[in-house]
Amino acid sequence: MNLVIAFAELVAGFVLLIKGADFFVDGSSAIARRFHVPTLIIGMTIVAMGTSLPELSVSVAASIQGNNSLSVSNVTGSDLFNIMVALGACAIVCDLEVTADVLKRDFPFYILSTVVLLATGLINRELSRVDGIILLVLFVVFLGMMIRSARLSDDEESEGEKSLSLILSLVFIIGGAAAIKLGGDWVVSGAVEIARACGVTETLIGLTIVAFGTSLPEFVTALVAARKNELDMAIGNVLGSNIFNILLILGVASALSPIPFIRENIIDMAVLLIVSIIVWIFSITKRVINRWEGLVMVAMYGAYLIYIIKR
Repeated sequence: MNLVIAFAELVAGFVLLIKGADFFVDGSSAIARRFHVPTLIIGMTIVAMGTSLPELSVSVAASIQGNNSLSVSNVTGSDLFNIMVALGACAIVCDLEVTADVLKRDFPFYILSTVVLLATGLINRELSRVDGIILLVLFVVFLGMMIRSARLSDDEESEGEKSLSLILSLVFIIGGAAAIKLGGDWVVSGAVEIARACGVTETLIGLTIVAFGTSLPEFVTALVAARKNELDMAIGNVLGSNIFNILLILGVASALSPIPFIRENIIDMAVLLIVSIIVWIFSITKRVINRWEGLVMVAMYGAYLIYIIKR
């Protein structure tokens, strides 16, 4: 691929990501207002599912091709990026107020999902088909919790606020998700080509550019949601995406074909659990993730990045 084309693809990919995220957030917010569903619930379900498309496509393709170790690395790397960089960057943009539901329900369930994944890796050194089914059952439980929460919610929006029509909202969501997926693919493709031209190794490309590329939808969508003051959606998108990645994506991938765990997978999952608990603690203190804590989260990812490049 010509470098000029690669740069053009990179720029076009970023444009699609940013505009796609804009449409996706606007459409999702309109749906939430129309049906009186909290934006946190929308963020943890519709938005999270849409932004997890790259991880799902990569992991399922890897499972079908018999390269299942890529599934674990993809999910773990994406979750680490989401919890430290996507959420950290949002906190740097503006302080993130954390609701009681996030602290008491969503964060503990996410931590539990991570513990189950790490424990399975330590005990069995693989995710079997049975383990995959267990993860999928937990995913159904998670969806049930979200549906029940939406039904019990008394959250109401201003009746006088203008909103998109239902059809236009769905068009925004579907079109935004498609733009996010295509934009992510173009950014990864262009960046990989540029990196190769600059002499960067394939291993380093996989650990950095590809991992970053599959997490771009969550990153951009969370930032756009924070900029639009949809803070619940920003937090819900990150936590929901991470739960989707562990329970749905690894559940589907391991149900198709067992996934062996190597030593590096165990270490990465342990790091994920530790940093997730740290971010949870940040959330508990004053129920706010502030700019200083956001900087710490991004710095932690920088340290982790240096580690995986050197190991």
